[in-house]
Amino acid sequence: MMKNTKNLNILIIEDEKDIRESMAKAMEGFFNSIITAQHGDEGVKKFKKFNPDIVITDIAMPIMDGLEMTKIIKELSPQTPIIALSAFSDRDRLLKAIDVGIDKYVLKPIDMEELLSTIENIAKSKINTLNVVDLVNGYKFDQSKKVLIKDGLEISLTKKELSFLMLLINNEGNLVLHNNIKESVWGSESVSDAAVRTFIKRIRGKVGQDTIKNIPGLGYKVEIATKK
Repeated sequence: MMKNTKNLNILIIEDEKDIRESMAKAMEGFFNSIITAQHGDEGVKKFKKFNPDIVITDIAMPIMDGLEMTKIIKELSPQTPIIALSAFSDRDRLLKAIDVGIDKYVLKPIDMEELLSTIENIAKSKINTLNVVDLVNGYKFDQSKKVLIKDGLEISLTKKELSFLMLLINNEGNLVLHNNIKESVWGSESVSDAAVRTFIKRIRGKVGQDTIKNIPGLGYKVEIATKK
């Protein structure tokens, strides 16, 4: 595995406990952290909480299947690579997986060498090219380290502030609606519109008014200069 896979956080969603645990154990040492979930609903919650770099998911699962979960995650973070695992090889399921934004489809039984190689290739093609996002006014966001930088210095962000900024960056300068912000940053917590405005005002004090744009009555977007 290449050196920078050590910095990656991987989310595995698999309803079969033995498979889930064996995959996590086999990946120990290759990545920064391995997070697991047993179905799509839990997978979405873990995604919002931990902001993983790559998602690996089973397709057929109870409560929420892998395709439905993928659709939700891609709406939250279009750039996050998702690898689907399935015992099915029928054409319709494969086409649906592609349609919702699956980046790679791997058939069960899982060959761990093949899976690790797939992760490495995705990391090379997608993550390394998106490591640093250049924002306006000299701000930069390192997506692998998950830190905001200005003039070479890291700017301290709380966990919620980091989640908010990553949500905007993952949507590449597009408008993110108020409801999506509340769901992604606060989850099931109850939060008032006034509290959200105060929260965002505090962040804008750290990153500058011009970096985070307010679209009155709708939501916010971050101003992205270039990516490299």
